[in-house]
Amino acid sequence: MRLNLERRRKNDRMDGRELCVRLSRYLDGHGDELKPIRIPNRVEQQRRELGRQREFWKKELRRLENHGRALRIEHEHETLSAGWAGPRKWKQVRPQCSEFVRAQLEPLVAQIRTTKAQLDRLTGEIEALVEQEKIPVGLGALTVSLLDGEVCNWSRFVHRKAVGSYTGCGPSEYSSGGVQRFGAIDRHGNKHVRVLLVEAVWRLLKWQPRWHARQKYLEKLRVGASLKKKMAVALARQLAIDLWRWRTGRATAAELGWTVPSATSQILSTE
Repeated sequence: MRLNLERRRKNDRMDGRELCVRLSRYLDGHGDELKPIRIPNRVEQQRRELGRQREFWKKELRRLENHGRALRIEHEHETLSAGWAGPRKWKQVRPQCSEFVRAQLEPLVAQIRTTKAQLDRLTGEIEALVEQEKIPVGLGALTVSLLDGEVCNWSRFVHRKAVGSYTGCGPSEYSSGGVQRFGAIDRHGNKHVRVLLVEAVWRLLKWQPRWHARQKYLEKLRVGASLKKKMAVALARQLAIDLWRWRTGRATAAELGWTVPSATSQILSTE
């Protein structure tokens, strides 16, 4: 009898049968056959959508600005500085452009300003969801609110490994017998959370010198540029675990080594 070790057929009927077989095994007690997932409710989904919409308008703003920049480079061999569509910069750029280029850029200016207004509105709405809380220096109300929206509920994680796995920052592994090999991160988690965490890590390394994770990896971070990037990903995973501890009340910001601005400094900043 010859066994076909390679699967050379795939269709909906075969996939449906495989799913039914796995469901039967799962119901019989084989928990590894299927993995249950958590579906956000309507309120959680709407809050998460605020961050996704902000990301969309952010990319749209960049696309429009780059389009105008490419237009001038093509016809006048001159570029446009960052934020060229702003009221002040546009007054300086407009007389320098030819009549044809000016006529093409003016509609873009209106679109860019509308997009910028939409982006600012969403940013303020997202930050307002956590404005009453004391946010550690360098983390920012926007980042915390975006992470809360993506995670939906920090209490759904029962232990630190579940949080680290959700970020997708864990190393991939190909091990057999006595050989153990680790590779790049598996990227099996929420990509939006991963991007936010990596961005937040670089800010915390600057503004939170007493962060316990920074102290742990301080010597390794001084070795080289390539190792710094790898350590930033490792710190992103640790940051997710620290945020889980902080947001669920398992640890305070002071216990994690984070500095929180005082009420006096917050009042002065608003004035």
